[in-house]
Amino acid sequence: MVANKIKQIIRDVPDFPKPGIVFKDITPLLKNPALCNEIVVALAQQLRGLKIDVVAGIESRGFLFGLALAQKLNVPFVPIRKAGKLPYKTVQQSYNLEYGSAILEVHEDAFEAGQQVLIHDDLLATGGTVVAASALVQKLGAEVAGYSFLINLDFLNGKERLKTYSRQLFSLADY
Repeated sequence: MVANKIKQIIRDVPDFPKPGIVFKDITPLLKNPALCNEIVVALAQQLRGLKIDVVAGIESRGFLFGLALAQKLNVPFVPIRKAGKLPYKTVQQSYNLEYGSAILEVHEDAFEAGQQVLIHDDLLATGGTVVAASALVQKLGAEVAGYSFLINLDFLNGKERLKTYSRQLFSLADY
């Protein structure tokens, strides 16, 4: 099962990016092309039956599997980035993290009104970044079709914050 493989390969990095945080490092997964393919297939299978017009990946680890997932689903991919990284006119959303605050941006023409957007990231913790991404989707008149994650830290209750936008939440490995 892909969840067990993910849990065996990712590494915990204590006290990163600050003391008390145990960071789930997915970079060891990237050394295994066969497992990366399995992950994309498993993500796509979870999403069967969900109408998705666009996959939006959150910087930066959401880009790694988000683009591959969009290609597998044969839909466009849109990057949601940190402030100042996109070259065209943008829409912004500020948010708080467990360890600070930040701003996300997306191009103002990233989504069309009414499009169903799947938001993808590597990991769901408290949900602050994903809530900001969801607000960006809505600011542009699109709708959040659902969420996909490699990892969900269920004990941090991030999914509760996302229910305002969509109850369709999929993850491969839950802690």
